[in-house]
Amino acid sequence: MPKAIQVYEVGNPDVMKWEDVDPGSPGEDQVLIRHTMVGLNFIDVYFRKGVYPAPGFPFVPGLEGTGVVEQVGSGVSDLSVGDRVAYASPPLGAYAELRLMPADRLVKMPDSIDDVTAAAMMLKGLTAQYLLRQVFKVKAGDTILFHAAAGGVGLIACQWAKHLGATVIGTVGTEEKAELARQHGCDHPIIYTSEDFAERVREITEGKGVPVVYDSVGLSTFEKSLDCLSPKGMLVSFGQSSGEIESFNPVLLRAKGSLFLTRPTLMTYTAERDDLVMMADELCDMVTSGAVAIPVRQRYALEDAVEAHRSLESRATQGATVFEV
Repeated sequence: MPKAIQVYEVGNPDVMKWEDVDPGSPGEDQVLIRHTMVGLNFIDVYFRKGVYPAPGFPFVPGLEGTGVVEQVGSGVSDLSVGDRVAYASPPLGAYAELRLMPADRLVKMPDSIDDVTAAAMMLKGLTAQYLLRQVFKVKAGDTILFHAAAGGVGLIACQWAKHLGATVIGTVGTEEKAELARQHGCDHPIIYTSEDFAERVREITEGKGVPVVYDSVGLSTFEKSLDCLSPKGMLVSFGQSSGEIESFNPVLLRAKGSLFLTRPTLMTYTAERDDLVMMADELCDMVTSGAVAIPVRQRYALEDAVEAHRSLESRATQGATVFEV
């Protein structure tokens, strides 16, 4: 019988168990996928810890994977057995050898993109796409700040923003991560553990600030991120790896320069099939053209998910992490 990671209660990484699971047969508008690779993302930690509520227990975590279509349910006309597909979407269930998936959440992968790259790029790459191309449309001449610049999303976003003609400022935790960010398009890496990033942003921009800050860190960076913005600038808060942002008075946005704050999510931007396909096509074009490389820095066997989560939460990882299935 195929195996999967099961979570029976919220908690630390040890709540994940490697067990036999019957995925069932595809129903209407569903396909059965045999995974070859699965992506690891911080949102997986949020579900495991209960920050985001799971639909029920036990559940199989994971929102990103790539593999081959094994069976096709009724009503599916644009996918066939043997197609290589990838996804970054609910429902949960990617940490599995076999799984059912709604057909309209899957995109075919071109032969030019291998399975490792596909599994590592979908959630992070689509996130970079909607952040840079839709939430705030980065253009040539812009200077932007991207927190966690050496992370999975950060390394993709730095390259993409540089390709668009932007000057990229990024925060990182170590000199090693600063060098990695530099190699992937970050013009000004700031080591936040030894420098005040808000002061450095003001120095780099000669006091002007930046029009946009992309912040997946949350609680520990929120107010200083606002201090980095120029008047009428936008803080894009798209994650909370350091904790949830505490309640604040919206008057703060007025006081700091008539600022904008948004808390977007990938799932809103990919909710419509046409939008998902458009975004995936643009991502694939960026990768196949060489404008964006997908740096996979860690690989684990899927059954070693506990170890992988520990590394991710301790900030020991760089770039993308994938599970081999």
